[in-house]
Amino acid sequence: MINIKENIKSVEEFNLLYDDVGWGAYDDNITQKALDNTFYSVSAYDDNKIVGYGRIIGDTICFLYIQDIMVKPEYQGNKIGTMIMNKLLEKINEIKQENPDLRVYLGASKNREEFYEKFGFIKRIDADLGYGMILNK
Repeated sequence: MINIKENIKSVEEFNLLYDDVGWGAYDDNITQKALDNTFYSVSAYDDNKIVGYGRIIGDTICFLYIQDIMVKPEYQGNKIGTMIMNKLLEKINEIKQENPDLRVYLGASKNREEFYEKFGFIKRIDADLGYGMILNK
């Protein structure tokens, strides 16, 4: 049975998942700082084994970013990513009570856009906001 826990900040688990999904783990000190600066996170466990993770970063009231939605490859296709997203969106909806104009962004991995569209996300260009961009250097 999959259990969701909030705000677990385990460098080892985070880096394990980063490696498992093929993104390559960061240095432990960098990961620790990233986790310390995370506003809200959820971890999915099969018994005591981490199998998924997602987090929210941002200023906590005007702009939030859903980041690092990860599910171990052998667990993908079992709705764990959906569970993680639903839990993150619950937190976002709490914040929207205070600021209905809250903007929520995410950067979907290539060819994963359809997954996020199920939750109401659209491409920035379709919202007349232009393309998302990233600093190249």
